[in-house]
Amino acid sequence: MRNAGFTLLEIIVVITLITLVLGLTTLFFGNALPGARLNAAARELSATMRYARMLARNNGETRTVTIDLDSRSYGIDQSEPKTLPEDVRIRVNDNISGDISSGNYPVLFHESGTVEGGTITLWNSKRAINIELDPLIGSIIVK
Repeated sequence: MRNAGFTLLEIIVVITLITLVLGLTTLFFGNALPGARLNAAARELSATMRYARMLARNNGETRTVTIDLDSRSYGIDQSEPKTLPEDVRIRVNDNISGDISSGNYPVLFHESGTVEGGTITLWNSKRAINIELDPLIGSIIVK
């Protein structure tokens, strides 16, 4: 008659399978984290610009979102700047000045709803996201 329970071999096989699955899951989620940080940074920057546009239209005065390309931070007028995650880089493609990758870049939102600024690109080692500004109607499009 056989004793009830598991053999040592069965327990070792199950523990090995659990370890393998957990290891693969960690690799998968570890690779997904930089993409999530990039998406969050793009959403936050575009939300800040939409808020500046709303303030400009509601208050009847021009608002400026200043992007500091060197310190990778941005803010509305003189407010406390927000900083991008360490692995996220930023550059601007201005219609007049071309590619800008250093210094301060102002994005002006006028009371009429129009905007002065170029395409803002956020990227990391995996992919890039563009934030396009429509100068006529002031829309902010994340692609």
